[in-house]
Amino acid sequence: MDSSSPSCSVVIVGAGISGIAAAKELAKSGIEDMVILEASDRIGGRIRKEDFGGLTVEMGAGWIQGVGGRESNPVWELANRSGLRTCFSDYSNARYNIYDQSGNKYPSRLAADSYNKAVKSAIQELRNQEAKLHGVSTVPSPESPPSPKTPIELAIDFILHDFEMAEVEPISTYTDFGEREFLVADERGYEFLLFKMAESFLFTLEGKIVDARLQLNKVVRELQYSRDGVTVKTEDGCTYNANYVVLSVSVGVLQSDLICFRPQLPKWKTEAIMKCDVIVYTKIFLQFPWKFWPCGPGSEFFLYAHERRGYYTFWQHMENAYPGSNVLVVTLTNEESKRVEAQSDKETLREAMGVLRDMFGLEVPTADRILVPRWWNNRFQRGSYSNYPIFATHQDFVHIKAPVGPIFFTGEHTNERFNGYVHGGYLSGLETSKALLEEMKKGQKESSLVEAQTLLLEPLLALTESLTLSTQQEAVSDLHKWDLTRQMYLNGKMVVQDGVK
Repeated sequence: MDSSSPSCSVVIVGAGISGIAAAKELAKSGIEDMVILEASDRIGGRIRKEDFGGLTVEMGAGWIQGVGGRESNPVWELANRSGLRTCFSDYSNARYNIYDQSGNKYPSRLAADSYNKAVKSAIQELRNQEAKLHGVSTVPSPESPPSPKTPIELAIDFILHDFEMAEVEPISTYTDFGEREFLVADERGYEFLLFKMAESFLFTLEGKIVDARLQLNKVVRELQYSRDGVTVKTEDGCTYNANYVVLSVSVGVLQSDLICFRPQLPKWKTEAIMKCDVIVYTKIFLQFPWKFWPCGPGSEFFLYAHERRGYYTFWQHMENAYPGSNVLVVTLTNEESKRVEAQSDKETLREAMGVLRDMFGLEVPTADRILVPRWWNNRFQRGSYSNYPIFATHQDFVHIKAPVGPIFFTGEHTNERFNGYVHGGYLSGLETSKALLEEMKKGQKESSLVEAQTLLLEPLLALTESLTLSTQQEAVSDLHKWDLTRQMYLNGKMVVQDGVK
């Protein structure tokens, strides 16, 4: 390692919710000499606000999911302590607000029957996959349910799998914390929660972080690690030395070539990383000169049924969150997200307006503004959140969060119960900091043991060196014993060093 570079106990890579949560816990335990390196010009990671037509909109995470259960969601607690403004959100009514390409709404009974059929089909498909995964052969595997074909079937399949059943049932978030969800609608943004955490251990001035321990626009490109610590190199040529690194980057970044590890990560680690899927989730915001969509009770969400699955399917108006804003949001995922990210906003606006005019008529006005996030093409994110396949095992989670030498991994993708959620990222930061503190205590105990051995041996070694030549000759066998003791001490010290991660 470069001894001329600044040194500290811990470097934290990434100032998203897991990185900030980990840093706060370390600071609370007395670890002051740390540095947080953030690649962008702001904290928050995939929690990001943007000004849009005088409103604050959430380009990334936008909901607090899992509220009202037997346990309290820790992010909901943070929101309450911070006075964050939220509004209750229930998209279950979307299945009854489905428009075809002629602007007709499907009858509620037909929509309900289609939805129930799709749920049964999805559950059966999950059971089939689990049976194959566990090699069940004694019971004949039922035939796979038919694939959705009609526009309404495709629309329902989209909201079922891309929103409601992206995880295998039962979903821990809802069983542990409750089934209610709240949309963040605060001008300070969802990221205000991170600021409140950060200001508890970083210096702030007039609502801004001015602490040198947080360094923005620092793109980490290389991590050199050994038992002696880690050297962190950034894109702008800076080098940082640390005893440990907390790597709080997305699984999409880990799967990319942004960060080079020297030596390379072990095979068990890279296999666990590559096994995880990355979901791309794109919320496109459109602001209009006036409202032309229904705004009564149960109308916040509505669907567009098209023969292409996921083609501008899921819509939401923002009147509940921001009355009079005249804003619609349409959500795309995965391949449709990547397709839209690759084209111009002008083309995306043309497509979205075509869909809206199918549903509400040709007199619909063209949007005044459009905002299209690009999470997939953002090299500091490479996607929106992790999604483990059904064949993922407990051991995969053990491997993906396990330290490699002095490098500790954190983020929502390392949380087995709540991966993909904001609270998963927050809890993973707390868990990682706890594991790191235990490792640091272990290292301190080993260091203290070596120092104690040295203090005990030094007078004995000095005594042997003061013997006269004749005494040395008479005690030659004893000298051999002292030499043996010294050698055992030195060997023991080396063993302790080799045991440090």
